[in-house]
Amino acid sequence: MAFSLLPKEDKYFAIFSQMTEKIQEAAAVLVELMKGPYENYDSLSKKIKNIEHECDELNHSISTKLNKSFITPFDREDIYTLSVALDDVCDYIDAAARAVVMYDIHETDEFAVQLAVIMQKQAAEIHGAVSLLSASKGMEQYLLGIQRLENDADDVYFRAMAALFKNSGDAVRVIKWKELYEILESGTDRCESVGNIIESIILKHN
Repeated sequence: MAFSLLPKEDKYFAIFSQMTEKIQEAAAVLVELMKGPYENYDSLSKKIKNIEHECDELNHSISTKLNKSFITPFDREDIYTLSVALDDVCDYIDAAARAVVMYDIHETDEFAVQLAVIMQKQAAEIHGAVSLLSASKGMEQYLLGIQRLENDADDVYFRAMAALFKNSGDAVRVIKWKELYEILESGTDRCESVGNIIESIILKHN
């Protein structure tokens, strides 16, 4: 029987799970923010920023561990790529919240809420997939869920943009909402990228 006397560093899985928990937390606050009332926008945006900082710290801890670990559970490059992608999802959530505050948006919008809810659902699917990463199996339903939700986001985004340009004669409003829709849709794209990275890792090691 072949075995290794060198211990594998498995704490990466725990850190990934912590990151996905932070993503879920931030996504839930984003949904709350998008639903209003606008009096809470500033405080909720700050809450998301704090969560984003915590996710940044976890991403940094992954990089630090990579520099110190001799044996890793899978390729170093894949560990780093997944960590950065997870951090990017939280960054996009933060960017959406900051856009609401920066553009002084004082209204709720059904399309923005729908996109935020989709990202929240994707965050749950990502967490489910990451929780099974150490087993390298059983996550197909979660990966398919991430992709299906991204397709839903594309549909919402196209409908949002069509309605925006059709119904708004205010150029400034168009600029504000176009930017917000694009940030939210890009966030769902980044969630899909996380799913693709996980799938690539599993295919490589099975």
